[in-house]
Amino acid sequence: QVQLVESGGGLVQPGGSLRLSCAASGSISRIDTMGWYRQAPGKQRELVATITTGTNYADSVKGRFTISRDNAKSTVYLQMNNLKPEDTAVYYCSYRKIVTGIVYWGQGTQVTVSS
Repeated sequence: QVQLVESGGGLVQPGGSLRLSCAASGSISRIDTMGWYRQAPGKQRELVATITTGTNYADSVKGRFTISRDNAKSTVYLQMNNLKPEDTAVYYCSYRKIVTGIVYWGQGTQVTVSS
């Protein structure tokens, strides 16, 4: 089992920045994939970014968002810059175990971009 605790969401004006954090605990390994997904009202959950040894980003956030990972703290971060209203969503931390393919999810944190 893996437990994920997210923090850092909130309300920000367009062009602003936020940093999300997700701390993992339980049966974790640095070879597993961590990442962020988001779900806007009325839309399906979509990939934002993932990280193992390399990183992967959705086209819509490339150049604005940066995912990073501190394996010593078992924590993944999402630095979000130049936020746009269309970035408004609930952001979910994910943890995918490489061996089994099982995906664990955090509880979600709301990000609202509005003036």
